Amino acid sequence: MYVSVTGLKLKSLKYFALFWRHAIPSFKQAQQAPGNLFCETKRRGPYQHTLTVWEDRKSMKAYVASGAHLKAMVVFGQIADGKTFGWETDEMPDWPEALSRWDQEAKDV
Repeated sequence: MYVSVTGLKLKSLKYFALFWRHAIPSFKQAQQAPGNLFCETKRRGPYQHTLTVWEDRKSMKAYVASGAHLKAMVVFGQIADGKTFGWETDEMPDWPEALSRWDQEAKDV
């Protein structure tokens, strides 16, 4: 399995509507993407986090480079700052483990 944890923080509240206009379709795409095993979001402080679990890294990469997610990536740099972290594992992490790893190891997007 491949686990991906992201955390995005708006640069300004003026981007709130634009953020969600891209985030909702991207989330729906992830839920239906081939190879997706789990997809959930959680707000923590100023960050909106996404935890996704994939059959493999190839499935995650195909999702990232297509559809609504690809469109969101085009505007991301204008509206938010963020970090991401991913790793291979045999067991799906829970949110506390995923966020702990994100806190310690995530890199700027």
